[in-house]
Amino acid sequence: MASCGNKKQTSASVASKASDILKDKRTSAKSKSVAGSALSQTKPKKK
Repeated sequence: MASCGNKKQTSASVASKASDILKDKRTSAKSKSVAGSALSQTKPKKK
């Protein structure tokens, strides 16, 4: 039986920090990759 995948999601505070990392031109490509991964696991905002 296949698993349904990872149900964990990034918290709002971590998502905010990840966003700051992506905006900062001084951060490395690896840091931006990790930050992007964290942001991709956030809940979508409700409209």
